[in-house]
Amino acid sequence: MAYYGAFYRSALYPVLQRINSYLVRWMRRKYKRLRSKRKALDTWWRIITDYPRGLIHWKWTVNPWRTG
Repeated sequence: MAYYGAFYRSALYPVLQRINSYLVRWMRRKYKRLRSKRKALDTWWRIITDYPRGLIHWKWTVNPWRTG
């Protein structure tokens, strides 16, 4: 991340978004209460606001699915 983030950050965005979507998909499979997409995304936003330094790439991108 240090190299591409310094010189070609826009190339990292799709990869980081993919990592986030994998994390949400894992959450949905692991916890029954998060099976619905809406509940999983609500939990996702709660996690990233409560622990903004949870993962290093969250400062660049946090949305698991782009909405626009």
